[in-house]
Amino acid sequence: MTERAVADDHALAAELAAAAGRLLLGVRDEMGFADGRALKDTGDLRSHEYLMAALAERCPGDAVLSEEGRSSVAGKRSQGDDRAPTRNTGEAERLSASRVWIIDPLDGTREFSEEGRRDWAVHVALWERDAAGAARLSAGAVALPAQGLTLRTDATGGAALVRDDPGEPDPVTAGSDVARRSLPREVPLHVPAPDPGKLRIAVSRTRPPEFVQRLAEHLDLDVELVPIGSAGAKISAVLLGEVDAYVHAGGQYEWDSAAPAAVALAAGAHASRVDGAPLEYNRKDPRLPDILVCHPVSASTLLTGIGDVGDSLPD
Repeated sequence: MTERAVADDHALAAELAAAAGRLLLGVRDEMGFADGRALKDTGDLRSHEYLMAALAERCPGDAVLSEEGRSSVAGKRSQGDDRAPTRNTGEAERLSASRVWIIDPLDGTREFSEEGRRDWAVHVALWERDAAGAARLSAGAVALPAQGLTLRTDATGGAALVRDDPGEPDPVTAGSDVARRSLPREVPLHVPAPDPGKLRIAVSRTRPPEFVQRLAEHLDLDVELVPIGSAGAKISAVLLGEVDAYVHAGGQYEWDSAAPAAVALAAGAHASRVDGAPLEYNRKDPRLPDILVCHPVSASTLLTGIGDVGDSLPD
């Protein structure tokens, strides 16, 4: 593949994630928050249909795995549209493909449906298999539309933070109003190291795993558990320095982590299963139930601690 094509994959992931995010902000404005179920379903499906159509047009030979393209959600409908959701690429075709886009059109539907919440995301990732059979996440982007931010991979092998409005302050920078107004639109993104002796761990707002509480009590550190909404928002918070780690077990799918993991790895973070095994994507069964994302300096401590409290891990 040419350098231009590789660069285009990174740019396309970021472009589509950000555009789907703008679409979702428009859905919120259009529908309001009175009917949360209708808002969730409409946001999910409008973003899904946008991404499926864009990928079919821009990358017609590529396979797609979307949360909203599964047969199990075929009965879901968007407000004002009685069409069934566009289906994913067939399983056999997807598993034999060399390029598969793994997307979550709306990560964090609960937060999306709650007025004022900003911790929801759009995920767009590309998984590739090379001629030798080696497979990896090759590009990815996580849009945080309500925060005006997109975290993306780039063609250099690194990651970048893109601001919708370069004049707006963001979690990574501080300073005078003059300095904020002069911020560049895009800056390199590197996972920050935690403060010595402290660790902030992102957990679910509504169902924090019991084992994470046990892990926090077990570690010989000052641990703070920080409730955050969607998986993409949690991993982005690690990369933005708002928390130091995300530890999860008990149920997720490939679309929940593919794009955030791609960006995290490109930003220099550790990203693995909670037993230290590598994250693997484009599997027959898309369930990927656990994940650890943190700065590499924290990985050994967390993996050891998880192992020590492993009897409390969810099945």
